[in-house]
Parts: sequence; structure tokens; C-alpha cells
Amino acid sequence: MKRDLVIGIDGGGTNTRARLADRRGEILGAGEAGTSNPMHHGVGAAQTELLKAIARAFEAAGKPRERVAVLCMGLGGAGRAREQQELMAWAQVELAERVEVVSDGQIVLAAGTPENWGAAVIAGTGSFVYGRNRAGETARAGGWGYLIGDEGSGFDLARGALRAATQAADGRAQETSLLLAILTFWRLDAPSDLVTRVYRSGLTHAEIAKLAPLVIAEAERGDEVASGLIQAAADNLARGIKAVSRALKFGTEPFPLALTGGLLLGAEFYRNQLTDALRRYGCECAPVELVREPVLGAVRIAVSIFS
Repeated sequence: MKRDLVIGIDGGGTNTRARLADRRGEILGAGEAGTSNPMHHGVGAAQTELLKAIARAFEAAGKPRERVAVLCMGLGGAGRAREQQELMAWAQVELAERVEVVSDGQIVLAAGTPENWGAAVIAGTGSFVYGRNRAGETARAGGWGYLIGDEGSGFDLARGALRAATQAADGRAQETSLLLAILTFWRLDAPSDLVTRVYRSGLTHAEIAKLAPLVIAEAERGDEVASGLIQAAADNLARGIKAVSRALKFGTEPFPLALTGGLLLGAEFYRNQLTDALRRYGCECAPVELVREPVLGAVRIAVSIFS
């Protein structure tokens, strides 16, 4: 039994990243697999992808797969009691002596803040804000899913762009370069083709969210409609951060902020809009860290448990 080893897992909606580390947190091997979000395809499918990612991490480290001392899994959709209990029970038999299942927000916070307190924002296909204060109290805002929430996310921006584009095509709203940008991106000949593309081609909400970079690009070029969408999206994220700050009683004290997700990591323009919105809401954040590998937060939590 590898009592001196730990494993950190980042199980997002697209893929699963595993890192095998020693008791000091030094990374020995990395592995990846498909999504291990139990809310997408069930606990059984999540287990399959977790095993693949972990096996690949051991292989990269040149070690046979064995149970380790501590496993920390940061899984989107794992914060619900039934799924969490199923995964923990299975993992304690198959993978580790000690298992901790946490939300993806917790590992982002651990990876991107000096002392594991402050606020963490995820803005990719979906979005939500997670926070923790020095006393260990936690709060969250958003994360309600693409149908009833996820404001400030890639899907939210894409949906807004599609509405603006179709309204412009009708003459019901202001003209916008988003219409041509979307038609070009999807290789469509006319606005009427949008109906077939959106409703009859099997597009997932994640695929629709790929329009979000177009909104940012058109905003940077000066399109007023695109700029309004970006400002509204950033404002929504800022309000989520403010709500978490208020719930955790951060007050006027500057608090650490960790940012991740394709939308925030890939677009400085969007991050700047978020900074401006936070200033309007009276939130002072320092330091602000871009988290490109949230899985390292899972390793950090596992090491802290080991200690």
C-alpha cells in the first residue's frame, strides 16, 4: 500500500485530470480521461473515467496502480449527498485509505489563494462562485445550470448573442455584427438557417457556448450590442462574488480571488470587465490569481489531510 502517496482529481464536465503526488505535494505523474461529473452520465460512468485517469497517472509515474493514503476528488455535481456517498464508499475500497469529495469550487480556491480562503469563480460553459472565510465557513452563488442560471458563462453569452442576432435580423433591435459573425462561424447562408442549426442539429449547450469568444471579439472591435452583453455578463459574475462576500462577512477587507474556466482564462478583455464590475460593487480583491490547473488544488487538499 502506497502510504506516502496522494491523488488529486479535477473532474469537470469535459474531462477528468488526475495527479499522483508524494506527501510533500510533488507531482509524480499525470493522467486524463473523459468527464467524471456524476450528474452527466451517472456514478458508474464517473467511476470508469476516474479509474482511467488514475491509471494513466500511475503509468506516467512508472508505478503500478495501488491504493494511496489520501484521495481528494473535486467533482462538479458531487455536492449532492447521494452521489457523494456512493463515490466515497467506492473510492475507499478501490483507491485510497482516506477519501475526500469536494466541489470543483473548493479545489479552485485551494489552488488559487495563499491560505485557502477568499472567493473562487468558475466561468466556462457554466458558471458559479464559491467562497470560504478564515473561520472555515463557506458560501456559494450561481451554479443553477444553463436553463435557469449560469449567468456570466459561455452559454449565457452565446444565448444572448443568438437573441440579439435574430432580433437584429427581424429589425426588432439594434443592428449588430454578431449576426454575420455567427453565420460565418457556423457556415450558414442566411439568418433563417439558425433555426435548423440550433434546434435540429443535435447541438449541446456546451457546443452553443463556443459562440462566446465571438461575442468578446466583436465587443473588442467596438460592437455596441456585444459590448453590452459582455458588461451584463461581467456584472452578473460580480454580483455573485459580492453575494458570497456578504454571506461570509468579508466586509471592506481585500480578499483573495481565484479565477478559472475557459471564458476567464482565455479573454483578458472579459477579466477587465469583471474587474470594473467588482469595483462598482465595492469589492476589493487581492491577490487575483488565474488558476490554469485546478487539479493542483485537489493535491493541496489531499496533502493537508495527509499531514
